[in-house]
Amino acid sequence: MFKIIFSDIDGTLLNAERDLSEYTIKTIKKLNNSNIPFILISSRMPAAMRHLQKKMDIEHLPLISYNGGLIIADGKTTSSTEIPLEILEDLHDYNLDHDVHLSLFHNDEWYVPRDDFWTRREINNTKVQPEFHENKVVIQKWKEEEKGAHKIMAMGEEEKIDSIFSFLKNKYPEQLHLYRSKPTYIEIAPKAISKLTAVNHLLENHFKIPLSQSMAFGDNYNDIEMLRGVGMGIAVGNAKPEVLEVAHMVTAPGKEDGVAKSISDLLKI
Repeated sequence: MFKIIFSDIDGTLLNAERDLSEYTIKTIKKLNNSNIPFILISSRMPAAMRHLQKKMDIEHLPLISYNGGLIIADGKTTSSTEIPLEILEDLHDYNLDHDVHLSLFHNDEWYVPRDDFWTRREINNTKVQPEFHENKVVIQKWKEEEKGAHKIMAMGEEEKIDSIFSFLKNKYPEQLHLYRSKPTYIEIAPKAISKLTAVNHLLENHFKIPLSQSMAFGDNYNDIEMLRGVGMGIAVGNAKPEVLEVAHMVTAPGKEDGVAKSISDLLKI
């Protein structure tokens, strides 16, 4: 029997309006009554996940941000893995000739260099407002505060993004995970973490539930390891072909309530 569920958000849980459907909300509220925790696991920052938790009445539950780079339980950070500032400085210097948009994230801090197409697009996607500061100002601030980035988003023209991707891949193959969700985007994260490492951390340290009794939903490359590792890894119908291949089961597309339908069918709630 499955005792805990982990779900990706974008492409997996949300409807065509990039929101939670009434059916999904009702289903997760029934899960609460069954005492089966429903844990959001995403590349998003915590602030872009909490409004969704609130709608489903799961604000008391832990959340996993930045693909596992930040785990928050009982209102406290229980695990934090950051990109060192030296790498961020190196990327900043390389980017001076490319001028792609670099969004910098640490916990609930989100800094953007300017109000541009990329900033507005991310505000629309996440419903969170960033702070406007040049990258070099943020780097100096974080130096003083002794912290790094949980995530860097590089966004821009495909050729420039290609160049930055090659630079980071060649220079930091062991330190960085580069996730290309679109030709114009690179999500940059520490290589030491993944969604599966975060799932394992929460199960061992917080819930004391074996991995075999966990279920997870996803749609994209950064979900593969998690779907393969949990007791029941379920891909939504719109998932990438490589994700569909490794999933134990495939459900309806995310926009058609695939997650909620599977939960209702499998757990009979």
